[in-house]
Amino acid sequence: MSPTVSRRLLNVTTLLVLLATIGLTIYWWRLGVFSDLPHLQAYLNGSGLLGPLIFIVIQIIQVVIPVIPGGVSLAAGVVLFGPWSGFLYNYLGICIGSMINFLLARHYGKPFIMHVISEKTYDKYIGYTTNQKQFDRLFALAIFLPVAPDDVLCLLAGLTKMKTSTFTWIILLGKPVTIAAYSWALVTGAQWLMKLFG
Repeated sequence: MSPTVSRRLLNVTTLLVLLATIGLTIYWWRLGVFSDLPHLQAYLNGSGLLGPLIFIVIQIIQVVIPVIPGGVSLAAGVVLFGPWSGFLYNYLGICIGSMINFLLARHYGKPFIMHVISEKTYDKYIGYTTNQKQFDRLFALAIFLPVAPDDVLCLLAGLTKMKTSTFTWIILLGKPVTIAAYSWALVTGAQWLMKLFG
């Protein structure tokens, strides 16, 4: 399968998953699933390891194969498991997924990356990798900031001479801020919408 076809399939799948998620959320809302969130959170947190493990795996998948919008799964983690547990599960899944992206890019190189991102996106960011020290600093800053294209940069980092240990420390220390910022913004926005339409 050519990179162009695989990217189109990813885009179509992402759109379908997003529409299905919206539909399922509306359906659950009408059933009243979200009317007693503390009870739902207590149930999920009391379900043993199965619920959290499934969610963490979903987060890993959405980082490596971006068919689920990251914002949707981030918000879902906080809503379903509460702010602290949701943050932890989001953090674990996203960090593991980011490391998998880095290792896949390092092992399979540009041909793998071109199945995930467009040539235009690749060309836009690959120039930053020419100076390793500069890229390391830029990468650390980008991971720390909540507006950077993290998944793309993790893939490109795999093409550089960045040490695996350096990459791991940047992800482990930089991701908490980004995840907390996104989670807060998404959950606050969702609560506002619920009040508006509730």
